[in-house]
Amino acid sequence: MRLGALLVAVATCAIAQPERRLAPADVNALALRMLQLMESTAIAVPELVRTSTPVLENVRQARANLIRGPGHSGFTLDMLTHSRAYLVLADAMPKPYPFPEEARRQFAELRDASARLEAHFRALLERKEADLRSPDPNQTSRYREENQRVGASRPEVPRVIFMGDSITDRWRLNEYFPGRDFLNRGIEGQTTTQMLARFKADVLDLKPAAVVILGGANDLVRGIPIVEIADNIEMMAELARSRGIKVIVASVLAVSDHHRAVDPNWERTPARPLEKIRALNEVLRASAARNGHAWVDYHSPSAGPDGQLKAELADDGLHPNAQGYRLMAPLVLEAIDRVAPPVVPKGKKRK
Repeated sequence: MRLGALLVAVATCAIAQPERRLAPADVNALALRMLQLMESTAIAVPELVRTSTPVLENVRQARANLIRGPGHSGFTLDMLTHSRAYLVLADAMPKPYPFPEEARRQFAELRDASARLEAHFRALLERKEADLRSPDPNQTSRYREENQRVGASRPEVPRVIFMGDSITDRWRLNEYFPGRDFLNRGIEGQTTTQMLARFKADVLDLKPAAVVILGGANDLVRGIPIVEIADNIEMMAELARSRGIKVIVASVLAVSDHHRAVDPNWERTPARPLEKIRALNEVLRASAARNGHAWVDYHSPSAGPDGQLKAELADDGLHPNAQGYRLMAPLVLEAIDRVAPPVVPKGKKRK
């Protein structure tokens, strides 16, 4: 009985333990607070103002990197290293007597914040290690059974595969394109590297007439360079073309902070800067034109005057809602019907 009670207590503690990995908005808020604490505590120690100048400059740069990639372990480590360097330097400096109580409190808060950031960093490493240990890190088995059940396509209803991340994964294609042979092969959270790894199983082997490729938003969160994102999409496109599959490259949608009052985690622009999205889309558009692939622009009609995704098109600032998908559907359908139109039998009129 005592052993059983102990096991229950341990399990309860494990369940109650808070998640150490922070949301992007929380990482940015924590990094900003740490910088503010360093700037204010330095004033309380006369010698620290001068000696900490290069360290604080490193902290500012580390925070700027974190804004662009809050889930990037390297950026997180930089912020953690420089904040710890500041604390070591502060401990070595002689303090005035009496030392202000407010400064003492701020130093304690800074140490606590540094400990939170370290816990977040360790959680990021654990997540990466878990991904490396996973027997299927690219989730190539996600659609395995569905792929095995897919029959041969019919010329009068060309098969089109939508390849992507969560924007595609959440799109109920049969509701927006009834009567069409459109297959959804999106997986939430995936980068273009992961999409490329499963491209053969989820696209090439199904022998579609065309493929719509939409990806890159999750790469930006991880700080992956635009050129690498474009290379991955271009490789997918070239693999498809080598099999006689028509290619439609889609632009990445903008994001917005319009709904952060509902949930702080829905502050999307720090992790996916609008200028990075625009730059990526320009590279993708140029690549599609250069290689003779079709291009569908979701970004321009969905972005508002401020460059952010229109508030009414996504409830969380990232994933399109029904109204968002209704805007996207005719845009991609026009591109599909241009490269792989349905074959209308003789004597019948196309609807």
